[in-house]
Amino acid sequence: MPEVATVGVFDSGVGGLSVLREIRALLPRESLLYVADSGHVPYGEKSADFIRERSHRIAEFLLGQGAKALVLACNTATVAAVADLRERYPQLPIVGMEPAVKPAAAATRSGVVGVLATTGTLKSAKFAALLDRFAGDVRVITQPCPGLVERIEAGDLMGPDTRQLLAGYVKPLLAEGCDTLILGCTHYPFLRPLLHQLVPDSVSLIDTGAAVARQLQRLLDARGLLAAGQAERCRFWSSGAPAAMQEVLPILWGDSARVDKFPD
Repeated sequence: MPEVATVGVFDSGVGGLSVLREIRALLPRESLLYVADSGHVPYGEKSADFIRERSHRIAEFLLGQGAKALVLACNTATVAAVADLRERYPQLPIVGMEPAVKPAAAATRSGVVGVLATTGTLKSAKFAALLDRFAGDVRVITQPCPGLVERIEAGDLMGPDTRQLLAGYVKPLLAEGCDTLILGCTHYPFLRPLLHQLVPDSVSLIDTGAAVARQLQRLLDARGLLAAGQAERCRFWSSGAPAAMQEVLPILWGDSARVDKFPD
């Protein structure tokens, strides 16, 4: 067991780096571990059983690396696996993701909210429960976005193919009067610069990365687990091609780093 307790974060691919950035900004003393399950990306089109199996495998690996807490930086993995992981590790702080229905419902002025998400997230019972609980009189229009995750995995955040794909998903939401867009996948915050070119300034873009970092801080503090010393350099693994992740890290993480092969 490593001497330094760490925070383990994982996602179906590199999208969870958007959450990892928020954690680093809020908790700079924490030593971080990140697993990108890029060999199986995207999760949004896969079965719940498969995602649970992968989540358990990655969680066990991160705990073996000394993780004192886990963050499921993936909406789809949270839907499929967070309840099982919390049952298996009842004393472990575990933070999941969920689409920001509540803050979006509070923010909208037109009363129409759009959701950009994966098919898996939009089909889930948990998402339906969020709508029932928080949407109230707000009209919520959902838009599955196949293909976007793969563009972001490739580091293509502003290219013509990504622009065309994203514009096709956003256009019908704007036509329905959406003035608030929920970025319901951890990959999608990386498309904010492009979205700002495609939607009016009056349209709010909402994601939950910062809220997840704050929840992690609260859980660590409540258990007396906040790091007091100097953070070690963040470590990365990928179940896909480590070289491919290394190539996009400067774009998505803002720094270069070694990426090791996740031991499937």
